[in-house]
Amino acid sequence: FGSMNRGGLPGAVFELDDRFTAYTPQSIVESGLDGGKMLLRVNLEDPGTANTLAACASAVTDLAASRRIAMLEPFMNQRVDGRSKNVLTTEAVIRSMAIASALGATSAFTWLKVPVVEEMDQVAEAATLPIVLLGGERSDEPDEMFGRWEKALRLPGVRGLVVGRNLLYPHDDDVASNVKTALSLL
Repeated sequence: FGSMNRGGLPGAVFELDDRFTAYTPQSIVESGLDGGKMLLRVNLEDPGTANTLAACASAVTDLAASRRIAMLEPFMNQRVDGRSKNVLTTEAVIRSMAIASALGATSAFTWLKVPVVEEMDQVAEAATLPIVLLGGERSDEPDEMFGRWEKALRLPGVRGLVVGRNLLYPHDDDVASNVKTALSLL
């Protein structure tokens, strides 16, 4: 998967205008990749959100036309003390998934990449698209983290993990052991 957009720089006034600054649908096809991953931060008070929604919708349509997966990582977002913050409640994740699911001419090749939150059973129930789990912020409680992942992976529609920093930079520096544990959950 090629990461497509991350043009919204943290702290910039245009932070939520996540422009496509990396892979394009065409370059994903030309590179032989399975699909493209897009960040979709939805802040109802930030006009930059509209550009991101339109760009993601276009990419979803173009990827589907090439029979490539569009992996959308949606978040409801708000400004707190002048900083952009993703809202990680069950209700917010469900709302962000509903928005992401409606983007593009078809959702036939769309997957959702969502954080593990409380009441993941409600999240999975609300989804009509395949879900992969986001690894989240770096955790110093790996047993708790793996337990949340394991429980969520049992839910209908949840297909796997797309995790990074928690496996690459674990609190105990034992990458191999943490990857082995994550694989055992699948």
